[in-house]
Amino acid sequence: MSFVPPGTGWPDDPASADTPVALDPEDVRRLAAGCGTLAELTAAQSVCRACPRLVEWREEVAEVKRRAFADETYWGRPIAGWGEEEPRVLIVGLAPAAHGGNRTGRIFTGDRSGDWLFASLHRVGLAAQETSAYAGDGQKLIGARMLASVRCAPPANKPTPEEKRACFPWMARELELTRPSARVVVALGGFAWQAMWPALRQAGYKLPSSRPPFGHGVEVRAGEATLIGCYHPSQQNTFTGRVTAQMLDDVFARARELGM
Repeated sequence: MSFVPPGTGWPDDPASADTPVALDPEDVRRLAAGCGTLAELTAAQSVCRACPRLVEWREEVAEVKRRAFADETYWGRPIAGWGEEEPRVLIVGLAPAAHGGNRTGRIFTGDRSGDWLFASLHRVGLAAQETSAYAGDGQKLIGARMLASVRCAPPANKPTPEEKRACFPWMARELELTRPSARVVVALGGFAWQAMWPALRQAGYKLPSSRPPFGHGVEVRAGEATLIGCYHPSQQNTFTGRVTAQMLDDVFARARELGM
């Protein structure tokens, strides 16, 4: 099998063999709306099969693997949100990496972007450890939660507009369930900034009438919350110096200050 069956013992697997599975976008809308808790929502997110192209790709990657991880079992399923159930800080990405989250079962875990991200979060007090290597490694978010606008690793890191729309209810419902506690939402990259805007609106955030341009360190008030833009810690950005450790620390220290 090219993915980990739910309820078979993977660390922190939110689902069980009985978790309902979304098979199309209408199922996603129905199941997301019907989830009354984050536990129900993350379980349903983690078994979704609504987008055939993404299902095929994530499972192909899990079967073929990268040579460096040839002896490892890949998660091969959608990546659910994770972290605290009443977070003060939300961290939003675009989608998991094929050999990162799709392998480890946790977003920004097991790849170079995550190495930079978690090191920064640890330095400012939002993560318990400076590394995030695999599910069940002891890593914890402190006062924070991570989620993605698309839950499956997409080919070439580019989900289609239809796939983004299909996955939208998962993010909107997660933002709605965490809104009572959340005071800061950090968007990692311009794509996440764009994707989260309509989801925040649907979740009940009070947004400006027009979306401000994305930029590193840009802050926007959204009712009781503050939205912050952050350049993505991708290798392209970190290798070229477009993103430095200090730049990440500045954003997340500010997020912690506003959120705590």
